[in-house]
Amino acid sequence: MRGFAHRQRTQQMGLRREEFLGRPVIAIINTWSEMSPCHIHLRERAEAVKRGVLLAGGYPVELPAMSVGEVMVKPTTMLYRNFLAMETEELLRSHPIDGVVLLGGCDKSVPGLIMGAISMDLPTILCPAGPMSNGWWRGVKTGAGTHTRKYWDELRAGAITGDDWIELESRMTRSIGTCNTMGTASTMTSIVDAMGLTLTGASSIPAADSGHVRMASTCGERIVAMVGEDLRLSKILSPAAFRNGVVTYMALGGSTNAAIHLIAMAGRAGVALSLEALAQISGVTPVCANLYPSGDRLMEDFFFAGGLPALLAKLSDRLALDCLTVEGRTLGDALVGATCYDDDVIRGIDNPVIPLTHGSTLAVLRGNLCPDGAVLKSSAADPRLLSHEGPALVFDSHAELSARIDDPSLEVDENTVLVLRNAGPVGAPGMPEWGNLPIPKKLLARGVRDMVRISDARMSGTHYGCCVVHVAPEAAIGGPLALIRTGDTVRLDVVGGRLEMLVEDSELECRRAEWRAPASPYQRSYAALYQAHVGQAPQGCDFDFLAGRAPTPEPPIY
Repeated sequence: MRGFAHRQRTQQMGLRREEFLGRPVIAIINTWSEMSPCHIHLRERAEAVKRGVLLAGGYPVELPAMSVGEVMVKPTTMLYRNFLAMETEELLRSHPIDGVVLLGGCDKSVPGLIMGAISMDLPTILCPAGPMSNGWWRGVKTGAGTHTRKYWDELRAGAITGDDWIELESRMTRSIGTCNTMGTASTMTSIVDAMGLTLTGASSIPAADSGHVRMASTCGERIVAMVGEDLRLSKILSPAAFRNGVVTYMALGGSTNAAIHLIAMAGRAGVALSLEALAQISGVTPVCANLYPSGDRLMEDFFFAGGLPALLAKLSDRLALDCLTVEGRTLGDALVGATCYDDDVIRGIDNPVIPLTHGSTLAVLRGNLCPDGAVLKSSAADPRLLSHEGPALVFDSHAELSARIDDPSLEVDENTVLVLRNAGPVGAPGMPEWGNLPIPKKLLARGVRDMVRISDARMSGTHYGCCVVHVAPEAAIGGPLALIRTGDTVRLDVVGGRLEMLVEDSELECRRAEWRAPASPYQRSYAALYQAHVGQAPQGCDFDFLAGRAPTPEPPIY
């Protein structure tokens, strides 16, 4: 009778029995939303995926999921990454699904979708949203996010006008797609591409390119074959596959956010991955992709230079080429014929954009300010600041920071260390991208464009500067960041991997005795659930009840 009801209700939607009987059911989890400009084209891409599924003899069903597009969501999509992971997992568990195509691209959508899919372990393929076309303003190539921050500082310094600022709005983001820099979106899609979860090179195809539509259709065709081959994520996501993703991450000069997402994804897959493991690979892998914010090109340039396959080919001696991909072949086979057409955009280890002596994608720091770790993208910081000592200027909230930072009477100079706390996973909540603290206006007027900044927040992958982020444990749960005071001396030593406040242990103990946890305004809602169960940055910020590989029973059907 239950089967009768399924067939009956499917025909209620206007489908003939011949259109679905005996065919694998392919879910298309779509994060399309009119509040997510990076995903606005995914409604059409879902139709292309359906064409491919039908061509291969499958039955496609589109399932909408929360669209975690960073720009419009308050306070941050990081608050909802785990929500999307839960939604993805439960959509696949609660429906009769044989395989899935995941549609997403902006920042947290990729890890959220992948985390949920890993926990379900079905045949899965990611169809990445693709980067937007190059931005241009008055002859200057401009990247979303990176140049927003750059020109915002110039506006505050009086170097450009309000009219210039308005004109920039329509020049920087001139097509569909995700940020055109090596921000978190392209960092994450490139990582999962290298891990074998997309059609090889799919992450580099610009969203507005007709090839992107064809790629989506191919995803639909391929997932049907994956169901027939029983090619599940657990057969692809080996420790070696994760290492391929990490090597790629470092060579791209990718976003610091990826450190959190990779650890969370690995935790779902039962693969051990730590900050130390990331730092070890970062320490021997220079930035080889000439892309903002570490370089001076954009994702469209990267695509025309050969895209991710060209970079992976140049890194081949550092990759496990025998890893399986969703294409049913090894990564090595997938890279046969990969060619670089511009050696300035895509470089080799011997000709990096940023030599390791000048910085790396991910430096991991420890010390009495961050005993569990903190991270810094030193490749995008002023090298002068990588060894620095100066007095702290502490802000207890982002609201306080915004209210005071441009006060002409603010006691601050270029040696000051700006500190923002209570901006972590629990404290904010959701760990917003507040880590790129603004330079005080009076210092901008004097030509200062970088300072040491420290927080338990995150930083946009499109941003740059000497910003230490992900300080753990965070201030809101009693981490040492809660104890630092304005005027305390802070010492940063990136080469030595240290971040410390030069305060006696006895004084810190006195401060700890006086410290009281801030009261949370959330007594109900998803935010209350988040604060109660979220982990810290070095553990990937997953929920404690979702992490790991504990079995979950299949729902009964009566």
